[in-house]
Amino acid sequence: MEGSVEGPIPVVDFLPYSLVNHCADDDQLSALAKQLIHAFSTTGFVYLWHHGIPPAQINQVFQIAEKFFTLPKDSKNKYARPKDNNHGWVSMERESLNPDRPGDLKEAFNVMQVEKPEAWPMEELPEFRNVVLDFYDKCRKLSLHILELVARGLKVKDVKGFVNAHKSMGKGANETALRLLHYPPVPGETKPDQIRCGEHSDYGSITLLFQNKVPGLEVRTRRGSYVQAPIVENAVLVNIGDLMQRWTSDRLVSTKHRVLLPVDREQMRQSVAFFVHPDDDCLISCLDGSNKYEPITAKAYLEQRFAATY
Repeated sequence: MEGSVEGPIPVVDFLPYSLVNHCADDDQLSALAKQLIHAFSTTGFVYLWHHGIPPAQINQVFQIAEKFFTLPKDSKNKYARPKDNNHGWVSMERESLNPDRPGDLKEAFNVMQVEKPEAWPMEELPEFRNVVLDFYDKCRKLSLHILELVARGLKVKDVKGFVNAHKSMGKGANETALRLLHYPPVPGETKPDQIRCGEHSDYGSITLLFQNKVPGLEVRTRRGSYVQAPIVENAVLVNIGDLMQRWTSDRLVSTKHRVLLPVDREQMRQSVAFFVHPDDDCLISCLDGSNKYEPITAKAYLEQRFAATY
């Protein structure tokens, strides 16, 4: 189930079904769904313009993330991601998204809907929790719009049921996570074959990626080479995850991607990713009835993938 990019990543105007537009007709939605399915079945990636999340809110998230990552290591370590859930700080080199490479030269803060005050850096950054959870909710709403159009485009019989397979995002047994990602300047010495983020495909249904002004993401083409995903101002980059490829019997493709070391090793990079997963108990079986892949629950599949990453 390894996908790759066929050509340049398409850019789609999402205005008809953005978070601020509530008057699209069926013809507009059908046309938009067709564009998304074409992108997701060929490149696996698409840029969405006019998605409805305000640029000021995106900038606010980047700013609060930068404040967190500049905290002393001892302060960040108080909020380290435990082994039993996916919320908290992930230190440099803790992840190896490509197990054949050394640990990734990045750090992250994974955001889940965790109520415990001690899981949040409230002492250092009192506004942190509200800023990131407000953004989480915006991403959740946008994701549901995208998933509805995917279901329409695939001609899924029960569109509402497909979308509702993600109904517990942010409020229950669902592993959807917002990740604040920080790529600091590269240290003077690195391990052989070490890069900022190893070659990998995402695990879940879809991923929303917001990039700051520094590029770095590369996606794999059908020929096996990697090409840069440029910065498209005010657009969100959306891609298919492995579980969605499995769910659609490989009709939609999950494309491998990576972040190499920059030419200028002093260059810092940030991104924010929203990894959408179905509810934990959702049984993922092929939508076309083909039984190409054995049914598996979303939770069991994710646990398999995490075991290979951490």
